[in-house]
Amino acid sequence: MKRRQFIQSLGAFTASGILSLHPAAQAMAKAKRILLVSGWQDVNIGDITHTPGLLHILETYLPDVQITLWKRSNGANVKAMLNRDFPKVNIIYGKVDEARNVDNPEVLEAFKNNDFMLHGSGPSIVGQENLEAWVKATGKPFGIFGTTIQQINPTLKALLERASFIYTRETASIKVLKENGLSGDHIGFAPDATFFVNLKDEAKAKAFLEENKLESKKFICAIPRLRYTPYYKWAPGPSWTQERIKHIEETNEKHKEADHAKLREAMIAWVRRTGNKVLVCPEMSYQVEIMDELLINPLPEDVKPMVIKRGYWLPDEAASVYAQAFSVLSFECHSPIIAAANRTPFFYLRQPEDTIKGQMYYDLGFNDWVFEIEQSTGKQITERLMAMWKNYGAAKEKLATGMGKVDAIYKKATQRVAKVV
Repeated sequence: MKRRQFIQSLGAFTASGILSLHPAAQAMAKAKRILLVSGWQDVNIGDITHTPGLLHILETYLPDVQITLWKRSNGANVKAMLNRDFPKVNIIYGKVDEARNVDNPEVLEAFKNNDFMLHGSGPSIVGQENLEAWVKATGKPFGIFGTTIQQINPTLKALLERASFIYTRETASIKVLKENGLSGDHIGFAPDATFFVNLKDEAKAKAFLEENKLESKKFICAIPRLRYTPYYKWAPGPSWTQERIKHIEETNEKHKEADHAKLREAMIAWVRRTGNKVLVCPEMSYQVEIMDELLINPLPEDVKPMVIKRGYWLPDEAASVYAQAFSVLSFECHSPIIAAANRTPFFYLRQPEDTIKGQMYYDLGFNDWVFEIEQSTGKQITERLMAMWKNYGAAKEKLATGMGKVDAIYKKATQRVAKVV
């Protein structure tokens, strides 16, 4: 070997070998690590999709960051789905007690090994106790991404004051923060992470569509919802007083027929004017029980044969079906978002009890596709649907513009994440 080649080889060996063993070099080379707390429940495809949506945002815009998911709910089917689509993500579980101590050594190890904790999308700071356990054990920084914050008590305010950033999933939450003395350029808007969900189960969807003779872009999806979700039926607890349950049941009973009659009107017009089918499907498991009563049985006899009913499903199959639908008409908030992520136009029929999260649709410019149900008529929903049928290209362009805004917001928000990790 010539002298110059030897020196070059030695230099390469030194750079890649000897220096890589030095602790300082190892620290420089160490990948950044984020502990994500998410996965609030598994009985709702909307809540399920918060997690894969945010995981996809992180893998897209922060590909070099290693993610550990501290999942709150422990559904086997959902875990299998996440393992399949995000094989690099380690999923851990563990409860937090009242003193904000953790019961699982895996979580304690994650506290040690991760640089930053991120609270995922949700209806509130659902993982407040997880964040408080993190702060107590590590003192390391944390942030919040795509979350509704509708109420703030002193304990939550003290926690939020320590956040490196707070991205709310609609601008209405930013107003709540300001009213509670929380402001700054670290607070901003990043819509629900479900807008970036990339789950698919094409095989199941294809089999279902073929079995029911549902042709691509020739059927609509219709999703029912009661004014209040009856969580007390499957998650009882001391907070569910008889008075509270009575209020929920009376409110649901009062509005369910008037609400769903407006959606049925659009379903009837769709079938009669286009000759195409309707798929009635659930976002939450309880909705399988109300489909017949509210959306199918009251239909005229000539329309019923054109209506298909679907049982509860996971969001990967739902996403693949929504991708083939002409449009998704939903009283639930997240099925329209799953549709949008799959470039299918939608209508969100918004009930006033469904929290301030619906503001995100207005924030993204989807005003024409939101129907405040108490201020809207079945005729208005029908006319908007049939206008879309006549000019689907314009609807697709409108959706593309809105989703472009979503992508730009996520890209900017993750740049801040990268700075603080």
